[in-house]
Amino acid sequence: MAATAATSLLSRRDPRWALAAVPLSALTGAMLWFFRDPERVPGDARILSPADGVVQSIDPWPDGRTRVAIFMSPLNVHVNRAPLAGTVTSVEHVPGGFVPAFNKDSDLNERVVWHLDTALGDIEFVQIAGAVARRIVPYVRAGAKVDRAERIGLIRFGSRVDVYLPEGVTPAVSVGQKTVAGVTGLDHG
Repeated sequence: MAATAATSLLSRRDPRWALAAVPLSALTGAMLWFFRDPERVPGDARILSPADGVVQSIDPWPDGRTRVAIFMSPLNVHVNRAPLAGTVTSVEHVPGGFVPAFNKDSDLNERVVWHLDTALGDIEFVQIAGAVARRIVPYVRAGAKVDRAERIGLIRFGSRVDVYLPEGVTPAVSVGQKTVAGVTGLDHG
């Protein structure tokens, strides 16, 4: 932002500085827009979407849970939220690759695995870095109590968040549906 301000001021003295000021201003605006963090009123469902994005897949898991994968494009808000109120029992960083988050091999990407002790039992959700996103920033640590839709972390640029619905919980979303973090319900609860 300092470079944008400096080149903008210099372009008043010499118009040639506008060649640098214009793209720097556009880049600064894009970065401010990308890292936006709007206030949200939590939705009514028991389990809320932790991410803005599009439901990429809904898969039954061998242990009876259902995985809901939400792809976040660079146009989505990338602040992630707690899907339920509870206590964070673990926040585990797992090193890995950086293939595009919409690719099925992104299960091997760098990620942060979260576990919450909630009224529904253990809830697991996973922040997955994409090809451009190479940094996941957790805001809370193990032992913290979180409210529904509370901000829990950020994934920089395009990525994915998977939520594992407990056995017996039917998804209320469908593949291709848009989600809003902290607002869209993932279950029929």
